[in-house]
Amino acid sequence: MVVFAGQGDARRSMSLLWRSAGGGAARPGPKPGLTVDAIVRAAVAVADEHGMAALSMRAVGERLGRTAMALYTYVPNKAELVDLMYDDVLGELPGGYPSDAGWRPALASWAADVRAFYLRHPWVLQVSQARPVLGPHEFAMLETLVRILRGTGLDAAELRGVVGAVTQFVRGAAGAVADVRRAARETGVSDEEWWFTRSPLLEEFAGGLDERYPMAAWIGEADPPAADDRTPYLERDAERTFAVGLRVLLDGIAASVARSVG
Repeated sequence: MVVFAGQGDARRSMSLLWRSAGGGAARPGPKPGLTVDAIVRAAVAVADEHGMAALSMRAVGERLGRTAMALYTYVPNKAELVDLMYDDVLGELPGGYPSDAGWRPALASWAADVRAFYLRHPWVLQVSQARPVLGPHEFAMLETLVRILRGTGLDAAELRGVVGAVTQFVRGAAGAVADVRRAARETGVSDEEWWFTRSPLLEEFAGGLDERYPMAAWIGEADPPAADDRTPYLERDAERTFAVGLRVLLDGIAASVARSVG
């Protein structure tokens, strides 16, 4: 399921997104029984617990003990609500990282924090990056990353590509783990059970794989997981992939920096 941001009324969405950053006027009159913040928090809780597919104005209203119609005074529709949810949870991310040791450890910490954030809120990964939300926390996330990367000394054109590569890598790495967890939850079959069922059948119907695909067999035998590790195998593999991929990506950025200096 993919959700595209910015599908609601543009003026109302932008007003709601920037209300807490001084961009929207306060509502006149008596203090309302509900608030936009309360609705957004309830919507995030629904998505965290049950996934994006379960999100509806009715589900959020039920969580608040209200009808869906009661929410529309504050948030016009689900489309605007998704924008608000997305930007709201981005506010959990740290706004700065120590630069004493240089850009590399700061960027590694940022990547780890963002990956962990995505895994706390896996529904965020279903909000397409094709169109930005254009909220304050989305801008703050970009500001933090660019500030770290400015320490490389690369020019703006080069850094724009680096920002894209880093964000796409972290998002993809988190998505791999989120998919593993969702597969086990939605199918009721663990990774181990899935492989236990299919491995003997693969040997039965496609015998001689080692000879036919020696490179695949070779890389598959490398660094087997510890037998006493209780983390699902595919999650362990994703952890290793993230660590190796991040190191290679940082090495590539460092090589670009060295090339620009030379």
